[in-house]
Amino acid sequence: MSDPILDLVRRWREDPGATYQSWFLWEERLKNFRSIRRGLQQVVAEIQEDRFGIAYRGSSLETVVHSIAEQRQIFKGADHAFLWKPKLRIPDIYEHSLNQKAFGRLLDTCLCSHAEDALVSAIHAIDAQQIKGLGPAVANLLYFLHPTLIPPFNTAIVKGYNALTGSRVKLGRWQEYLAMRKGILDLNERCRSWLSNDLGAIGGLLFDVGSGRYPAPPLGDDIAAREAWARDLHAVRQQSAAEVRRLQAERENDHTHTQIQGWLRDLGLALGHEVWIAANDRGRSWAGGRLGDGCLSELPGFPLGTPGAAAVRLIDVLWLNRDGCSIVAAFEVEHSTSIYSGIVRMLDLALGREAHALEGLFLVAPDKREADVRDQLRRPAFNRIADMNVRYLPYGALAQHREAMARFGQGLKPIQAISHLLTTG
Repeated sequence: MSDPILDLVRRWREDPGATYQSWFLWEERLKNFRSIRRGLQQVVAEIQEDRFGIAYRGSSLETVVHSIAEQRQIFKGADHAFLWKPKLRIPDIYEHSLNQKAFGRLLDTCLCSHAEDALVSAIHAIDAQQIKGLGPAVANLLYFLHPTLIPPFNTAIVKGYNALTGSRVKLGRWQEYLAMRKGILDLNERCRSWLSNDLGAIGGLLFDVGSGRYPAPPLGDDIAAREAWARDLHAVRQQSAAEVRRLQAERENDHTHTQIQGWLRDLGLALGHEVWIAANDRGRSWAGGRLGDGCLSELPGFPLGTPGAAAVRLIDVLWLNRDGCSIVAAFEVEHSTSIYSGIVRMLDLALGREAHALEGLFLVAPDKREADVRDQLRRPAFNRIADMNVRYLPYGALAQHREAMARFGQGLKPIQAISHLLTTG
């Protein structure tokens, strides 16, 4: 008799509307890991230096959690646990300085250590503090630091785990989370050939089961129940048309992102620059070829393994001078996702020693997003942006003027002329 859990996983992986294809394989998901790590480093630094403040709104923590919550599906609502509930005085890390320090120590330990025992000990330590309102939702932060050791957490994931395993894990308790974590690792090992070392994959499976999209197989060996479950599983595929349409719309967003990168690539080449395309985007289809065609295959000054190199290599488009040795302009295309990751990558570039020839940093986004971008840049986490002379380049202006700039333009003056200087004031 086949393993019903493996049957479920196989069906789930093949479903274009399920989280495996629509979120786990989403390329933008991978770009967030480094920026979230950088954001949590800032949270820790502010706590250690007594600069964190007494409010969630406007804090560096809000900026990080917001970038997590903006991801597709399973992290929607991740910020709810961190919102200050004044009547309940939770989570008690804003007004209680000792609790805030304990929270900072947890994050600092998880930032600095890669040992499983150290991570689990840090969780036991924060649990012993009995901080009101600071429960396993914090695991959503830790997941982005240690995706192979710390699974994500929310109500649907707990429900999915209980449905698949017959457990009775309860929400809000660290001890319950740690027990579920052990079970998730065992379940992931059982399905390893169909899942991933990255626990986001099995987290997505549990989310889809717990949210009701996929029925859990019967826990017993009742043949009739197993057959009924198989029919329900088949029905999911028949009912997924709406999810597929949604996924197609999201992929159209990705296509637009690629289109803008292609425009910037062609414009940079026409203006005589060498061009670098983000390392994970070079193979995307564009204009009958690949997005990376005619561009640099290696980024001078940023070999793998050097500080900041991983982030800079993911900047959407870089223009370099004619000898290909110095970066003169950087472009981050922010079609629909948070600008947080892009800003962090630009900071890594602008503050590095290879930025001596840098003349322009550009956020490229739809015309209607300018107000949203300006609002985001007012966050305290971005207080260094004012010194970087970041400019906003709207899609409309790029579409209207790119051909003329390619024919008659020179240097960065034309593209600076159609963009707007952004400040945090």
